[in-house]
Amino acid sequence: MSDGSGTGAVDPGALLSLRGIDKNFGPVQALTGVNLDVPAAQVTALLGDNGAGKSVLVKTISGIHAADGGQILWEGRPVHFRTPKEATALGINTVFQDLALCDNLDIVQNMFLGRERRQLGVFLAEDEMEKAAAATLAGLSVTTVRSIRQPVASLSGGQRQSVAVARAVMWNSKLVIMDEPTAALGVAQTRMVLDLIRRLADKGLAVLVISHNLVDVFEVADRLAVLYLGRMVAQGQATDFDRQSVVELMTTGTSIRLSSRATGDSPPAIIAAPGGGSEG
Repeated sequence: MSDGSGTGAVDPGALLSLRGIDKNFGPVQALTGVNLDVPAAQVTALLGDNGAGKSVLVKTISGIHAADGGQILWEGRPVHFRTPKEATALGINTVFQDLALCDNLDIVQNMFLGRERRQLGVFLAEDEMEKAAAATLAGLSVTTVRSIRQPVASLSGGQRQSVAVARAVMWNSKLVIMDEPTAALGVAQTRMVLDLIRRLADKGLAVLVISHNLVDVFEVADRLAVLYLGRMVAQGQATDFDRQSVVELMTTGTSIRLSSRATGDSPPAIIAAPGGGSEG
């Protein structure tokens, strides 16, 4: 278990580890000394109020922003991403909230957009791409799509999310990052997406999910990590938290409930105080 103070031993079981990550935009300090461990075959939920630094942290992991300090370790080795392409090449794929799907294209065209397979160097390998797309969707148990050739504009919110995730998984992903995957979805569509997230972890992938919906979080997450004003204030197994303690951490940076529980023989999580030290 690691704190958020910018120090701490790296979890040897983590696929991705961040240590002491800083990021500023001019005079604005967006991230300060952030630690995070993301293990394979588990769902880690990244939580925080608006402005806590979640999006900046995800964009730093994805190669969109370069960290100003600290270290990123991938499979135990230090890495430095200068572009999103470099992060993707290692197996980090991010599904942002807008999904980046083209409504006028069909499912296969979206899944291979910019990576089209060709035969004889000229013609699109349509059959090959169809088979690969169908196999990926089937492997994720996405069964509600009528045809892989139907336009994305005709899909429900849950189906669109599934296509975006399948596109990410297709390219040898080891870590899939999802930004608010159930936002604005109905009950049935939310159920579809949560089941998909769980299947990704069950297949051995690491999943990092940003969500404001604590009901969804506690249903699907194995681990929680809570940001407050750009600092990681708590991190641990989901079973060590409850909804009230998470709300306290998100809104104040500390939790009386977790602090009181930490006086027992087994502290539920290491809590980093907003000032950067650790308590509990």
